[in-house]
Amino acid sequence: MSLNLSNKEILENTDQEDEVQRFESFEDYGLKEELLRGIFAYGFETPSSIQQRAIQPFLDGRDLIAQSQSGTGKTGTFAISVLQKILPEKRTQVLVVSHTRELSAQIYTVFQNLSKYMDTSLCLLTGGSSVHRNREELKEKPQVLIGTPGRILDMLKNDINYKDINYLVIDEADEMLSRGFVTQIQDIFQFLRSNKLQVGLYSATMPKEFFTITEKFMDRPMKILVKADELTLEGIKQFYVNVERNDFKFDILCDLYDMISASQSIIYCNSKKIVNDLSRRLNDNNFTVATIHGEMPQDERTRIVESFRRGDSRILLSTDLLSRGIDVQQVSIVINYDVPYSIENYIHRIGRSGRFGRKGVAINFVTHIDIGKLHDIMKFYHTNIEELPENFNELI
Repeated sequence: MSLNLSNKEILENTDQEDEVQRFESFEDYGLKEELLRGIFAYGFETPSSIQQRAIQPFLDGRDLIAQSQSGTGKTGTFAISVLQKILPEKRTQVLVVSHTRELSAQIYTVFQNLSKYMDTSLCLLTGGSSVHRNREELKEKPQVLIGTPGRILDMLKNDINYKDINYLVIDEADEMLSRGFVTQIQDIFQFLRSNKLQVGLYSATMPKEFFTITEKFMDRPMKILVKADELTLEGIKQFYVNVERNDFKFDILCDLYDMISASQSIIYCNSKKIVNDLSRRLNDNNFTVATIHGEMPQDERTRIVESFRRGDSRILLSTDLLSRGIDVQQVSIVINYDVPYSIENYIHRIGRSGRFGRKGVAINFVTHIDIGKLHDIMKFYHTNIEELPENFNELI
């Protein structure tokens, strides 16, 4: 497993797109019947682009670097892969590492749903949760551990029986690097250095610096890249509403909700101030609204997301904080109250709807100064965003 490849060699040897066989249906993978039932019960219909390419190489035993934007199905990709590969024995076999508590909790939920008909034990290890409870859970040797680097590292020192861990997944690897988790990831690898380990890295981007960490622990990894123009805007109907001016947006939003029958929706704004102002106005008009932004304490953000996921509110207002990694099953409509500042954030936002083959709708509120940016988005993603028709509710 320990190969002394340089960064340059790894980058060259991982570009193996031509070798990848694509699968158009989940039935084509020869998955366990119980896992297949869980996939369809969770609402996954057809594999996304990254799933078509990245599941089979992992099933074949390859180390894998899978690069694709948020909202394209990376979580489902590695969850299906490892759930297919784990053995029925009650021993810890899989370690999944992500950079935030919210994302770890979301991954846990996906695993929980996909393994609904399987006898699979899971454990969530994140900061802020009870260390004592985690220790008690680990005594039962759960097959899959999911968590954040700090808590996982603490538990590896004394509580995790890591000798049987054969699969390591690192999600949003680029975020791990940018948020200063490099040393902790290296330490986790060190604990597992003697294991027969298969490694999967999943990320929106893959900075070269990350290969410095992984080169000693990956065996000639295969690289799967879903480019921006291949991203799964398929299945998401995209529209725009010409609102002319910012102060017209609220009335148009209220008119829109008079026609929408969707169970839940997410509204994105470009600042905390706009989120708070819009929340107040919607509450004053008897809408049930939840609000989340980056300045909230993490435990409060987690509570709000879980409450929204349970259906306690119909609308979630957010800044771009939520645009990575949080999937809410019932969300079928995303509204960009403000067109995102960054073109790349467009796919992150609207990826909250229409995930994994499910149908979704994205509606963009566009002022006269946003028209140019809307054209840039269409050009960047090779997609078409049409004006919202009067009968759009029939199209949802």
